[in-house]
Amino acid sequence: MKAKEIMVRQVYKVKENDPVRDVIEKFIKYRISGLPVVNERNEVVAYISDGDIMRYIGKHDDHVFGSYMYTAVIKGDDEEFDERVRSLLPMCVMRIAQKKVIAVDAEEDIEQIAAILGKKRIKKLPVVHRGVLVGIISRGDVIRHSFQTLL
Repeated sequence: MKAKEIMVRQVYKVKENDPVRDVIEKFIKYRISGLPVVNERNEVVAYISDGDIMRYIGKHDDHVFGSYMYTAVIKGDDEEFDERVRSLLPMCVMRIAQKKVIAVDAEEDIEQIAAILGKKRIKKLPVVHRGVLVGIISRGDVIRHSFQTLL
């Protein structure tokens, strides 16, 4: 079985210059937790997930680094939680999106897709054909298509 046979063709996505507000609105409206970020040619340039949002709005503690010669302190957050949440909305999606994206070709075998999802501990993979986004495959898609004839 190939990626093109099990992928979801209706892919919710955002453009690379969109604000994070558009991401949050799609997360809420479509009850999803991640989106590919595409350029004007519909090529995947990044991926943004609920984890990226959590890392930004969560509390960032101070970090102290030191040796016998010196000590350095990297300050955590000065702003309050509500301020971090508000400041995130107008921000460009590319500021917090993951730019190293693992994608699969539409001709990739389901066995390889399962291996990537498992080994890399990711939930979804964009599917591309000649570099252009054509679908998305989740862990659930692989499980459903792998076991539906056995149950």
